[in-house]
Amino acid sequence: MLRIRTITVAAAFAATLSGAAFAAEPLPRFNVDRSQTSVSGLSSGAFMAVQFHTAYSADIMGAGVVAGGPYNCVYVNLGGIATCMQGVPIGSASAAAAEGFATLGEIDSVDNLKHSRVYIFSGTKDTVVAQSVVDATYSYYEAVGVPKSQIQYVSTVPAGHAFITPSWGGKCGENASPFINHCTVDGAAYDQAGAILTQIYGPLNAPAGAPAGRFVKFDQKPFGDFGMGDNGLLYVPPSCDHGATCRIHVVFHGCKQTPQDIGDQYYTDTGYNRWADTNRILVLYPQAAADLPDNPEHCWDWWGYTGLGFNVKGAPQMSAVKKMIDHLARPPVG
Repeated sequence: MLRIRTITVAAAFAATLSGAAFAAEPLPRFNVDRSQTSVSGLSSGAFMAVQFHTAYSADIMGAGVVAGGPYNCVYVNLGGIATCMQGVPIGSASAAAAEGFATLGEIDSVDNLKHSRVYIFSGTKDTVVAQSVVDATYSYYEAVGVPKSQIQYVSTVPAGHAFITPSWGGKCGENASPFINHCTVDGAAYDQAGAILTQIYGPLNAPAGAPAGRFVKFDQKPFGDFGMGDNGLLYVPPSCDHGATCRIHVVFHGCKQTPQDIGDQYYTDTGYNRWADTNRILVLYPQAAADLPDNPEHCWDWWGYTGLGFNVKGAPQMSAVKKMIDHLARPPVG
């Protein structure tokens, strides 16, 4: 049973973005501190966040991983996808794969990851991605040299396979659409977006009571259209619109979480935008393709449906999102 949503002006406006009548526009540009770029995601989006963080480690300062496995998991573990969903992957094998791709020049140096800050989460009631898989993500980051002091691993919350919000979504232990749940931890509502952003960036200003910024529905095709949906979403805080120097945080949705699946819920109800308003963070919500026959659940590619080079800098989805980041970070004209 879902709790009633509190409809804000921003959320009501965002709801129109999934409608076909609302035309996409070009992605705008802003004043950006490029050294403050980070990523996060749930499920396939979490696998994608690890891939992206690894491949572009020279440009990505941190990652939030909610129910996702280690880099190149499918191709370094016997059992492939099954092992990387419900088995016991080997984190050090993923680290060795990353080092190999870096030696070939197909991703950035693994040494860059040593400076990263990482948040990892696995709910104890997650029946989709086993906790042993997420344990391997922790082992992976340790193996590539991220100090334990820079990794936060939350693994005791009785949550299902979902992104966790303070008040919106299904009950904590559910494993069902929209894969957004609300949980209480130590007597307080758990705000996962805030936990991720605080782990990555350090102490932040308290979130806004309700988002006051604007959404941009933009055309993704100029950045690459293979494996990508037609349109992406960008949340713009008022301060960024007024010329402040802002950070970029990229949020990768999970499987079955595109607007075609759940409407606007992932980009309006996960809580990132409230934190963005008070901390000068542009929140980029790229969208994976929803019409490829090899991707019926609208997942990000972490196993190779776009080709064998899915996890390196030249991969269709990876390079498309990187181009979006680079475009956002160009100073606005005029």
